[in-house]
Amino acid sequence: MSDTVENAKRALGLIDLTNLNEDCTAADITALSVRTVTDHGSVAAVCVWPRFVAQAAQELKGTGVKVATVVNFPAGDDDTNTIVAQTKQALDDGADEIDLVMNYKAFTAGRKGYAEEQIIRVKAVIPEPAILKVILETGEIGDPLLIHAASNVAISAGADFIKTSTGKVAVNATLEAAEIMLTAIEEARRDNAERVIGFKPAGGIRTSEDAASYLALADRIMGHNWASASTFRFGASGLLDALIATIEGKDPTAGQSY
Repeated sequence: MSDTVENAKRALGLIDLTNLNEDCTAADITALSVRTVTDHGSVAAVCVWPRFVAQAAQELKGTGVKVATVVNFPAGDDDTNTIVAQTKQALDDGADEIDLVMNYKAFTAGRKGYAEEQIIRVKAVIPEPAILKVILETGEIGDPLLIHAASNVAISAGADFIKTSTGKVAVNATLEAAEIMLTAIEEARRDNAERVIGFKPAGGIRTSEDAASYLALADRIMGHNWASASTFRFGASGLLDALIATIEGKDPTAGQSY
């Protein structure tokens, strides 16, 4: 088996198959659910709007595929009480994972404590085994030192994963931001080897080559056996089709959806 196919198989089980389109419908969620279990294995999760959590949870029951949803999304500037209420409702509806947008505007304006407290408040209402992924919106933060600092804030506030992007801004996942965030995770691991913190690049990851590049980066920084569904996810919509095409030796651009 070629390295390309091996990487594609590895990446497939790490996908958070996503539909966060503004015009998403119940029928779209059903179509998403159908795609989660393939001849080559299952994706890790779906990521959907809060209003579709109950539907997705019902449709995916028994598959092992998790249901993730977004809060404080996409702008990251909702009221904390509103975000906590959204989180509780999503969990009641069957969400396994909460993807929270960090208030990166407050953070970059120097209000680190406000951004941190919001994450702490949300984490406090998420019982295990449900998890919290914190979206930094690295393309909007921009500065590498601030991306590193934001990673540390999210980790210290209780994030189970740190995630690059919403996919709703001009610059989403980049390998440069990924390296900074993975380095912060590795530093946290050195401080506390018992704590598991995952990484999720999201937005613009569409090809098998893209996926392989991020996995190679994770292998280099965290070690080859680190990336698994409990520590690494791809937030993507079209990536699954590209990976299946690669595994099956077909043209990865044929009929691909984004």
